[in-house]
Amino acid sequence: MSISLGLVGAGQFAGQFATLFKLHPGVSRVVVTDVVTERAQELNDRIHLDGVVDNFETMLASDDIDSIAIFTQRWTHGPLVIQSLRAGKNVYSAVPMAISEDDIATIIELVRDTKLCYMMGETSFYNPATVFARQNFAAGKFGRVFYAEGDYVHDMDLGFYDAYKYSGGDDWKSTASYPPMLYPTHSIGGVLGAIPDHATSVSCIGVRDDRNDGVFDRDISMFDNDFSNASALFELASGGAMRINEMRRVGYPSYIRESRFRFFGTEGSFEQMATVAFWQDKTGVEDVSAQIDTSATLTADDPSLANVSPALRDAFVSGHALIHDTERLPDEFIGVHNGHEGSHHFLVDDFVTAVNTRTLPPVNAWVAARFTLPGIVAHRSALAGGERLPIHDFGDAPHDV
Repeated sequence: MSISLGLVGAGQFAGQFATLFKLHPGVSRVVVTDVVTERAQELNDRIHLDGVVDNFETMLASDDIDSIAIFTQRWTHGPLVIQSLRAGKNVYSAVPMAISEDDIATIIELVRDTKLCYMMGETSFYNPATVFARQNFAAGKFGRVFYAEGDYVHDMDLGFYDAYKYSGGDDWKSTASYPPMLYPTHSIGGVLGAIPDHATSVSCIGVRDDRNDGVFDRDISMFDNDFSNASALFELASGGAMRINEMRRVGYPSYIRESRFRFFGTEGSFEQMATVAFWQDKTGVEDVSAQIDTSATLTADDPSLANVSPALRDAFVSGHALIHDTERLPDEFIGVHNGHEGSHHFLVDDFVTAVNTRTLPPVNAWVAARFTLPGIVAHRSALAGGERLPIHDFGDAPHDV
């Protein structure tokens, strides 16, 4: 089987995924649409897609397109996903799932009722640190994880100004003030992607911006937001705690590593920094940096790859880590650009496989809700001065979806 995919949004991020969808043997055709028609045409021509569609509504009405991949502005995802599911399309969505609890609830209801595939493309699920922690948790090496941390440390100066200018036009400052906790999945997803748990309550502190450059200015912000950083402490259903940081003003090299994680268990712990990572237990400390280093800039003849198998050498050069299971990926992806610490190849393959086999993807609607809704409630808590608020849980995915 193969799917016919409609790509919605032809911006900077979309092109990386369009190439992978086009290469995947489980995809027969990829077409694209964008509110800026010239961008859609340029992307179509540059990577040889299968055509440009006039608009989103035309794409939804087409019987020749069975799946939609959404790469639009982050606050638009919820409504576009809902429209797509109601039109009978499977949906891949960039993060976040939505920015309101009502939209999340509607998406889950539609997936349950229609049996269509929904997947959120959360990169941290395949962050090598998360994969490492997931494997060690499954092996029982942590014991009980009672505390975990996830940080998304991406300073505005390191790429976000340019990205918002590209997508926001003359009013880019109004959108660049997007609340940090409404984009929580790169941090929450890395924690909850490793340990099977969910948040039940939160207290969050928002840090008001003081640069005075018109970004994070409530008088300009379409979100009425002046928080540039936010820190939240979540209670987990297991009785443990999860601390999440979303930072947009931070002295940190996010171009090296923009998400980082720490897990503390009764028997073992794992800590990650920008360039190193350590496994620790009651007997000592092990440097595990080499296992989770993506080293995407290595060339195929780099001496550090001398003792690596040919398959892993190809994966390493493509931006994978040694801990990644690259054997499951299609051969068409070998040597092709990757991103977000080796996650893009896996995300595309997850969605295509789920649609073609009619199975649930790992980051399905119920998992996506657990990665997204806690941030929405955390922002609400920050606006209320850190008031501790409950977080609704939609439960596990049913077996019959």
